[in-house]
Amino acid sequence: MSARTRSTIGAVTWRTLHRMYTNPSLLLPSLIFPLFFFAAFAGGLSAISKVPGFNFSSGYTAFQFVFVLLQASAFGGVFTGFGIAADFESGFARRMLLAASNRLAIVAGYCLAALIRALLTMTLLFGVALIAGMQIGGDGVDIAGLVVLALLVNLSAGLFAAGVAMRLRTIQAGPLMQIPVFLILFTAPVYVPLSLLSGWIKSVASVNPMTALFEAGRGFISGAPTEVLLAFAAAVGLSLLFAVWAVRGLRAAEAAG
Repeated sequence: MSARTRSTIGAVTWRTLHRMYTNPSLLLPSLIFPLFFFAAFAGGLSAISKVPGFNFSSGYTAFQFVFVLLQASAFGGVFTGFGIAADFESGFARRMLLAASNRLAIVAGYCLAALIRALLTMTLLFGVALIAGMQIGGDGVDIAGLVVLALLVNLSAGLFAAGVAMRLRTIQAGPLMQIPVFLILFTAPVYVPLSLLSGWIKSVASVNPMTALFEAGRGFISGAPTEVLLAFAAAVGLSLLFAVWAVRGLRAAEAAG
């Protein structure tokens, strides 16, 4: 990697983070919404843990924490697309395309900023969950596995949103970035294990790649890892697929001028 490429990645990353952390309207939603979902799902739905067949050893708080962590990571990636679209609307992104010798470094900078932002959100969520008394059965390696899984989800969602943003180049494309991510998250086993689902939602969840990620994440936090290879294969596969999608989106933005 050349010095100019590293410089481009660093500049885009710094600008994206600086704009976020100096703008409360961008910073607060990414922190408040995960906490709201954690309180609503883990607290308000805790009676579900008494349903026959619900045998998650670390309790319902930890069960829901994994979902909220992966959801926050995914939507943190989507916010990357919002930033790219806003930069195109303001004309700044076009100036970056003209200035950068390696335009892939621009996408890399946005994604790196999203990963750093996701780490901040995860740190906050872990802190709040521990204060709330969440039981963690896994050791340091298990928790590291959960964090890496969440970062891969963030990367996949960020690359997907980047591809949409660079093709349409308007903030009005926001719903096209959000809705597919929302659907894939909420058609997985969110509130109960897969074994307790029934009907069409169980059929959809059985082939949803996020199901393996939820299962693996919950295995990590309970100290009983499961579906690990499948989950990481799905996460890496989605990242590679959406990397191609993002690069093609970049080419479309270049062609549009």
